[in-house]
Amino acid sequence: MGAFQNLIEGFSFSFGWYNYMMAAFGTVLGIIIGALPGLTATTGVSIFLPLTFYMDPIPSFGFLLGIYCGGTYGGSITAILINTPGTPSAAATAIEGYEMSKKGKALKALEAALYASFVGGIISCISLIFISPLLAAFAMRFSNPEYFVLGLFGISIVASLAAGNMVKGLIAACFGLTLSFIGLDPINSALRLTFGSVAMQAGITTIPALIALFACGELLLQGEDIYKHQELEVAKIRGEHLKFSEFIRYWLQLIISSLIGCFIGAVPGTGGGIAAFTAYNTAHKMSHNKGDFGKGTVEGIIAAESGNNGVTGATLIPLLTLGIPGDAVTAVLLGALMIQGLTPGPKLFEGKDAQTIFGIFALLIICNIFMLLFGKIGLPLFAKVTDIPKEILSPIVMALCCIGTFAASNRIYELRVMLVIAVVAYFMKKIHMPTAPALLALILGPTVEAYLRRGLIAKRGNLINMFVGRPIAITILALTVVMLLYSAIGEIRGSKHSDDD
Repeated sequence: MGAFQNLIEGFSFSFGWYNYMMAAFGTVLGIIIGALPGLTATTGVSIFLPLTFYMDPIPSFGFLLGIYCGGTYGGSITAILINTPGTPSAAATAIEGYEMSKKGKALKALEAALYASFVGGIISCISLIFISPLLAAFAMRFSNPEYFVLGLFGISIVASLAAGNMVKGLIAACFGLTLSFIGLDPINSALRLTFGSVAMQAGITTIPALIALFACGELLLQGEDIYKHQELEVAKIRGEHLKFSEFIRYWLQLIISSLIGCFIGAVPGTGGGIAAFTAYNTAHKMSHNKGDFGKGTVEGIIAAESGNNGVTGATLIPLLTLGIPGDAVTAVLLGALMIQGLTPGPKLFEGKDAQTIFGIFALLIICNIFMLLFGKIGLPLFAKVTDIPKEILSPIVMALCCIGTFAASNRIYELRVMLVIAVVAYFMKKIHMPTAPALLALILGPTVEAYLRRGLIAKRGNLINMFVGRPIAITILALTVVMLLYSAIGEIRGSKHSDDD
């Protein structure tokens, strides 16, 4: 009853035309961004985050979560129409969606993706509402050692973000940690790595770094292919509509896939891509029509889309309760929380902040409703974004990145930081080095350092005594070691298999 009461209060607190307008605007923007190949929900949230600096928390997060939800769904549009997933999480959708388009069933495929995305998003919201307060109450027992190992656990997610090449992921994380050390020492305010620059005493802030790592680096990479651009043959949106009876026939796969997305989303460092393929493979194994998979089946689309949208709310669970981003988008949202003066952790669910958080939960549900509404109305219109030439789109997006970065602080220094990191991000992408670990380390680095040093100060520098009588901290530390060992063993096995081949 407590969760329902909090949700009702959240709807009451978030009710207002301005809040709903920002949620609607963000959702439409997210669908368009998601439908553009190469641009993801992470890119959209990164680019438009500076616009929320002078907003109140409720409308700002309504706008950003709208981009998140809309962008996650929007990737299915190009996946179905041109076999080019707009987002990585839509790759599984392309397997069945494009085959249906070639058979003249593009409309049915798009509607299946939309409805499944809506159901997955709503189930994800429900899991967020019920699980977050319980986890927050448990986290009230945390102190310096627990927060330190949680931050360490968050950084260890680098192993998951860099699946397939842990060495490059660790190098990227070291780059992010190095950036986090620039500026003033968090304990005694000593200068570090400033090289005599007054501007660098403020350190490397989140906004220019995340925009450079996720948006500018990708834009620079795409700039190489502008003059090699090949026209895409877009399937016509035609064919029969998806009947409700045909959709509800797969209700079991719909629920299971959504729950898979919720579970994977709540595990930091995973994301929609893993959830989509896991749900798709599970549906394939459960299906009575296994032979239809890969040839264009509604069942596969429903599984993939409910899976990747089941992640959207669940990724906020570790972010809000423990301060650990669930994926790249929530790493950006972590910065947004701090900009709004909201510190992730169990105390976020107390006092006035609790009203704000449950208001945000309510708006997340509204964003999913808007996604269903605008997706249904605007399918033909959203598909047109694939016609925008890259030579026009890329400079516009780059200009938005520069404007957004400057607007964050009104300092040219931030622009310089963004451009330098953008060049680094470009070369990282050229050698297939993931950028998400760098941002994660930049954000979590100061937290890990501060709690470690405070804990050591309290125990007079004895690291072992810091963990004596702290079973929760020891358990989380053990999980961190197990995760790293598991990832390392998987990396070694993968390299052996590749050598054998």
